[in-house]
Amino acid sequence: MWILLVAAALFVAGISLYNKLVKLREQADAAWADIDVQLKRRHDLIPNVVESVKGYAAHEQETFEAVVAARSSAMSAQTPVEKGQAEGMLTGALKSLFALVESYPELSASVGFRNLEDTLTNLEDSIQSARRYYNAVVRDFNTRISQVPSNIIANSFNFREREFFEVPEDEKAVPKVSFSDGTAS
Repeated sequence: MWILLVAAALFVAGISLYNKLVKLREQADAAWADIDVQLKRRHDLIPNVVESVKGYAAHEQETFEAVVAARSSAMSAQTPVEKGQAEGMLTGALKSLFALVESYPELSASVGFRNLEDTLTNLEDSIQSARRYYNAVVRDFNTRISQVPSNIIANSFNFREREFFEVPEDEKAVPKVSFSDGTAS
């Protein structure tokens, strides 16, 4: 009788641990999907920003090509690590583009361009927030599958650690441009 009760308790505990792992996995998947949505919005906005600047600075072809190449690389990245590196390169290219805007006061004064810049800044904030949430869920998931006794369930059902979505340290700064006095900040 006691053996049956212990076996039933272990079975229920195993189901509970399995369900917690599934819940964390689904939260990580949903958080990653949110990051993808925010990145797609960013990627869709960039051609508009480039075209706006091109109209004023057509001779700056190298800068435009760098932004387009970085965007393409970011769109084709698959894993969180690849996306983090590619998005870091894109952020760097955007910094160069916004630095270029400083040379064109009429562009920086343009309401249309300022709206694009504000939208991009808001997207950067949304991406940062989504990244923090995803990384928190991944941390919880990775911790749970490493702890005893849930690691037994995790190994039995092929739960694997997730990668964090991190931007390289030198690329973490969001491109910020202040148009109030015509200088970058």
